[in-house]
Amino acid sequence: MRLAFFIAAVAAVQGAAGVALAAAAAHLDASPFLATASQFLMIHAAAGVGLAALARGTPRREASWLAAIALALQAGVTLFSADLAARVFLTAKLFPLAAPIGGGLTILSWCALAAWATFVMLGANSSGTPRES
Repeated sequence: MRLAFFIAAVAAVQGAAGVALAAAAAHLDASPFLATASQFLMIHAAAGVGLAALARGTPRREASWLAAIALALQAGVTLFSADLAARVFLTAKLFPLAAPIGGGLTILSWCALAAWATFVMLGANSSGTPRES
């Protein structure tokens, strides 16, 4: 699935942005907004790489849903973090409700991932596929 490589590429950019914001928080402005944005980007960058790898080893139908969830997760955390960074560097919000929309999409994406994993697990168990330990 080629989309997995796109997810990994987005995650890599998020990781780089997270490190850059951490450096900015340490050297330019000790804002808690920058520290939070940095942490969110780096944590979700690792999650994005993991989801990309999982998508590569998942059957196509399930992988398509997983890719959509991963992209929504990446979009949410990027929007949330961009709004926090804009508050520091632009002294204004990215746009009204950007952070709550991004944060809400991030939360919903994590919930969707939990539901996806549960349904895939239950589907594998009901189809007679041997369970992995």
